[in-house]
Amino acid sequence: CFFALKALNAQQAGAAAILIADDCNEPLITLNTPEETLATGYVQDIAIPSALITKSLGDRIKEALNNWEHVDINLHWREPLLRPDELVEYEFWTNGDNECGPTCDSQLEFINNFKGAAQILEQKGYTRFTPHYMTWYCPASFILAEQCKTQCINHGRYCAPDLRRYPNRGYDGKDIVIQNLRQACLFKVAKESGKPWLWWDYVTDFAIRCKWIDKYTKECADKVIRSLGIDVTKIDDCIGDTEADAQNPILEAEQKAQIGEGNRGDVTLLPTLMINNRQYRGKLEKGAVLKAICAGFQDATEQAICLSEVLTDIETNRCSENNGGCWEDNIANITACRDTSRGRVCECPVVNGVKYDGDGYTHCESKHVYLTRKKPGLQTRDSGYTYCESKYISLVRKKLSLQRCNPSEIVVWAIILGLVVAGAAGYAYYKYKILTTWIPRFAQYSALNNKA
Repeated sequence: CFFALKALNAQQAGAAAILIADDCNEPLITLNTPEETLATGYVQDIAIPSALITKSLGDRIKEALNNWEHVDINLHWREPLLRPDELVEYEFWTNGDNECGPTCDSQLEFINNFKGAAQILEQKGYTRFTPHYMTWYCPASFILAEQCKTQCINHGRYCAPDLRRYPNRGYDGKDIVIQNLRQACLFKVAKESGKPWLWWDYVTDFAIRCKWIDKYTKECADKVIRSLGIDVTKIDDCIGDTEADAQNPILEAEQKAQIGEGNRGDVTLLPTLMINNRQYRGKLEKGAVLKAICAGFQDATEQAICLSEVLTDIETNRCSENNGGCWEDNIANITACRDTSRGRVCECPVVNGVKYDGDGYTHCESKHVYLTRKKPGLQTRDSGYTYCESKYISLVRKKLSLQRCNPSEIVVWAIILGLVVAGAAGYAYYKYKILTTWIPRFAQYSALNNKA
């Protein structure tokens, strides 16, 4: 059974914590979690601490217990994390496909929640972050197969599985590899410009603006890149020719980094978090990850600064640079960029009680609602109420003005209009009768009088 189920069984048996010892001598790896459909009902109920330990450590603990020795075990992040210098270095192994199911959903949720903390830590010089991407390769005998052609680039050297969760989703494994490469190149270019934290903005913005199923195109990705003030040509040069029978330096380095060395362990699952060259095995949640990262500092003072500055609601001040890549109206001095402790967000604002609607990135439009009675315009219905709607365009932006009308006024105007129409119809009928009946008769009598 899954290790998560083992932990639940231990909890139900009254255990305060659980240690799971490996059954063979090998570097520790990140354990897989059951799929959401299988885990429903018990994973979220696990409340006790749980950890995987090496076989050698497990054997020593069991031997001590068999000898009736007292064993004192403390679960703490400071022991397993190496602290080589004043910086904490951590890696996040991720995937550019945000629509692969529950795993990708939880991964994107973590990125959204952790973005603000990650940017603060990086900007203040506490950490050094690096994103990584897992790739596979196609065996030489299958390079010309259709499966390799749709899942790989550079003649089968770098591949991503096509999960086919959506039969007509519109993209293949090779599209995921290219997007992974684009994200890796963006991080490289942003780091060279001294702003590696822009990677977090690109990933979150891409997930919102370029949905894989119906909106993913290179043009959409380039728009997001330009909005962050990054040179697209440098990204394209880094990506290179994905159809060429040649190696890509970025993806070659990614494949080598997947292989573990020493206590690092191989990267076999996504997402995987490495802190100071050790695999993190806790919950992929902002608070837990922050505690693990902050435990990697040499000095306890640095750890306290890290936790106090990041766990509080400190704004990231991302809107001060290029307006955070969000929509803005320079004439009216209005912006959709808003700094939060979770990083900057692009949301259309509310100004003087007026709500602006739009995507927050490329456009926002205002809507005014007045409760005063004005001259009726175009009548519409909304939720059982009658409105008079008028549209106008100002020199600054297009606005939609909705003015509520009194229903009794509409009835009065309808009656007046009906009377006017009826009067006009009666007058027209009267003239018709004169022209067709009375005038000919009068002309006949006039002719008789002339003969007499």
